[in-house]
Order: sequence, then structure tokens, then C-alpha cells
Amino acid sequence: MPPADGRPTIPAGHGGTAALWSTFADRLMTPTSRTAELTPVSFGWKVNGRVATMTLRRPERKNPLTFESYAELRDTFDRLRFLDDVRAVVLTGEGENFCSGGDVHEIIGPLVEMRGRSAMDELLAFTRMTGDLVKAMRRCPQPIIAAIDGACVGAGAILAMASDLRVGTARSKVAFLFTRVGLSGADMGACALLPRIIGQGRASDLLYTGRSIDGEVAERWGFFNRLVEPASLNEEAATLAKQLADGPTFAHAMTKRCLHQEWAMGVDEAIEAEAQAQAICMQTADFERAYRAFLAKERPVFEGN
Repeated sequence: MPPADGRPTIPAGHGGTAALWSTFADRLMTPTSRTAELTPVSFGWKVNGRVATMTLRRPERKNPLTFESYAELRDTFDRLRFLDDVRAVVLTGEGENFCSGGDVHEIIGPLVEMRGRSAMDELLAFTRMTGDLVKAMRRCPQPIIAAIDGACVGAGAILAMASDLRVGTARSKVAFLFTRVGLSGADMGACALLPRIIGQGRASDLLYTGRSIDGEVAERWGFFNRLVEPASLNEEAATLAKQLADGPTFAHAMTKRCLHQEWAMGVDEAIEAEAQAQAICMQTADFERAYRAFLAKERPVFEGN
């Protein structure tokens, strides 16, 4: 049973792993904010039940990103770590496109101007900010489901990549376009994360050539988890998000943390980390709820603690 204060006891660990889980578990068990405190202006924000939907806007330009939306997305995903009334997130685009990447006029033009002034510090501040968005997405405990239709290119493809699950349409187009504008494919963690999803060879293909793949190829390569019809995309993504939000969300957060961190571990270290993670989850009330429901031949009702 969990202690009276609701925080699980952290098992004795090897090296610094126990301290890592201690910090993680404490953050999950002590949320400090509610969704009412979030009022983003550069993208849509809607909460239905325990699922938040973030909608990239400006469909007339295929929902491009700006300096402001990059920063606000980063800050919102960072705040999600401390919310107790959001258990899953859907990230989508308004209209028939997901995201066309950085706005040519509002981002690319100013970056070229910075280059002309040899403003390396400003360029680095921008690339670090965009990378911080991906870090925030991977750090927030809620599963993020990207609902993808139409254009999913450049930084838009990165947002999809940084999500936990991707639901797409056959007509969508995915492209990591950075080499097409004279930049490297090494952007916002793409060289680390994309090979984990589709493999080193296929990631190399997309990152070197900048070519696009349609939804059917994206699903066959494992980038999309499933394909749906465009008319049902948002409904399918919302249904999946609700399924996750109604599940053992503390345990989901542990799964997300392990999936992200264990690529930097050896097998023995990963097994030890998972032993500690599972021992912590066994102290949650959700674990006992599942057991009691099984004995009563009922479906468990999880509360995320």
C-alpha cells in the first residue's frame, strides 16, 4: 500500500537511478496547477474531460510555426508536467493540414537577416529554443497523440516525431525538409529520435534527401501507428487519447519515461531501472484497484494514483 501521504516509497537503487525515480514520482504525485491557468494565444487549447487538444492555427498557410508559437508550445508542454486534470494530449492542425514547419516570412527571413549580421548568438538562441520544445514534449508525463493530415513537414514533422503516438491519413505528406533549405537534417533531435522510430537507414534517407513520403509509406515504416480516413481523424485521435486518459496514467508516465531514457542505458542498467519503476507502480492505488476489479470480475476504474 502507498504511504498515507500518497507518495510511493523509492526502492534502494544502483547508482543514481533511485534518485531519478524519486524526483519523477514526486512530480507526478504533487501537481501544482490546473488547466484553467493555461490560456495560450498562438494555438487552440481545449480540454474535454481529461484530454487536452492543442490545435495549430492559420490553415490558410498550412499552420506554420512562428517564434511566438514555438515558445508558447514549449512553455505549455512544460507546464503539463504539473497539471492534475489533463491525462493525455492530442496535437493537431486546423483544416486539412497538420503543420508546414517554420513560417518562411516570420522565421526563415529573420534568420537569414541574423546570418547577415553574423549574429551567431541569436541563431543559437533560436535553435536551442526549438530543441527545448522537443525536450518539453518528451519530459511531460502525458502521452501525446499527433493527429496528422495533409502537410507534416519540416518542424511540423519534428512535432509529430516528438509525440508518443501518431495517427495519420493516407493523403498526408511527411518530410524532413531541412536539407532543401541548405540546413542539415540534424534539427531538434531528429538524428536521435527518428532512427528509434523508423530505423537508421530510413531515417538517413529522409534526413539526407528531404523527400516526402505519403501516409501509407509512413504507416508501413512505423512512423504512423495507424491510418484512418480524414473525416474520422480527430475522432479517432480523441478516442485513443480518452482510452489512455482513462487508464493507469501514473503507470503510463513511467512507461514514457523509460521509453525515452533507456536508449542511453545498457541492457542490465535498463532492467534495473524498470525493476525500480515497476516497484514504484506496485505501490499505487491503481495497482490495487485493478486487482480488486479482477476479483470482482469488473472492469477497473483507474484514477491515476
